[in-house]
Amino acid sequence: MAIKSSIHIKPCNTKSSEAHNRRTAEYMRNIGESKIYIVPELSADNEQWINPDFGNPNLQTHYDNIKRMVKEKTGRAMQEKERERKGKNGKIIKVAGCSPIREGVLLIKPDTILADVKKFGEECQRRWGIAPLQIFLHKDEGHWLNGQPEAEDRESFLIGGKWFKPNYHAHIVFDWMNHDTGKSRKLNDNDMMEMQTLASDILLMKRGQSKAVTGKEHLERNDFIIEKQKAELQRIDETKRYKEQQVSLAEQELKQVKSEIRTDKLKSVATDAATAIASGVGSLFGSGKLKELEQANEKLRQEVVKRNKGIDELKAKMQQIQEQHGKQIRNLQGIHNQELEAKDREISRLNTLLEKAFKWFPMLREMLRMEQLCAVIGFTKDMIDCLLTKKEAIRCNGKIYSEEHRRKFDIKNDIFKVEKSPTDSSKLVLTINKKPIGDWFKEQMEKLWQSLRHTTEEPRKNRGLKM
Repeated sequence: MAIKSSIHIKPCNTKSSEAHNRRTAEYMRNIGESKIYIVPELSADNEQWINPDFGNPNLQTHYDNIKRMVKEKTGRAMQEKERERKGKNGKIIKVAGCSPIREGVLLIKPDTILADVKKFGEECQRRWGIAPLQIFLHKDEGHWLNGQPEAEDRESFLIGGKWFKPNYHAHIVFDWMNHDTGKSRKLNDNDMMEMQTLASDILLMKRGQSKAVTGKEHLERNDFIIEKQKAELQRIDETKRYKEQQVSLAEQELKQVKSEIRTDKLKSVATDAATAIASGVGSLFGSGKLKELEQANEKLRQEVVKRNKGIDELKAKMQQIQEQHGKQIRNLQGIHNQELEAKDREISRLNTLLEKAFKWFPMLREMLRMEQLCAVIGFTKDMIDCLLTKKEAIRCNGKIYSEEHRRKFDIKNDIFKVEKSPTDSSKLVLTINKKPIGDWFKEQMEKLWQSLRHTTEEPRKNRGLKM
């Protein structure tokens, strides 16, 4: 089955993120036996990139710099922790704290290179203003299979005689703040859907489905239950080993007492002394230390039997949960495949309709191009609707953005209109004060350069000899 594109973004834990992403020696030591999901032989294929504009590569330092920036821009301290406030209806509403640094986990293909993921990060910055700080490609993670892979499995491969299924992914750490305003970037559900589509286009991957369709959250909850049961089983095994150790110590002590009794018997030479020793031995076995040890030993044996019974019951319960889990996975996979086939059919139908629309309405493609241009410049949906649907001119004030020059320019009472190109009637052009927007941007850029040259030349004219 082909790997589908997917990206999951969450607040970045600055204390642990870099340790995991960089595979530090301390991190590898601390994960201990759990490092079975990391194959050191494959770590050489990992890649990383640190934004050269980042400055200090330490995430915690960057986080602290953001806090100072927010204080300077807004006059208020950055709200880091979750807080509560009372809504209009009187109910208490929980407000999440600010997450200025966020980390996205992006699924990739085996042949995905660092340049592909960098291109995705740059496009995210251009569209939504979220700047990539760090990128890490991990090709050494996955899990070991119990036996042979399934027939449709094309990703798994043999390592040391065992089958290993890799989990190829990339970590992208974003700066989620607007450093001009000191406020966090706001991305809605449509933006996140668009981000996933962008990932599939750039990485040349089939688009994945949302968690609402796949039921990922439900599966993770079942996995959590199984892990808790495994932890409980481990705890019981440890208790069993402790009890068995206690039984062993009691048996050793009992053996030592019996050995001391035999030694005392050998040392006896007189009949009366032998009788007395025999009497003492009988007392020891009847109500003395030996009887207490034997009782304690028997109690421990019974506890071990009880624990073993509990372990068997727990194993049977775990087996039942795993079977239910597998059944749920198969059912959800069937539903997912059906929905995926339906989506593919719908996409094919829509593509056919789109091709017909482009054929029947030649100017539709140009209008879509104009819509994208207006959105990049900074026009709202209502403004774009006036320009394209109503074919009306609009008068604007403020700033507009030039993608070519990567900067904003001031406008004041300027008139914008979408018109047919004077040189090609099949093309549309956006004009500002009846001038093509591209030519207007070039003029504004030239004025800016002239202003800068004038500023730098003026001090030179004032130079001279001083007495």
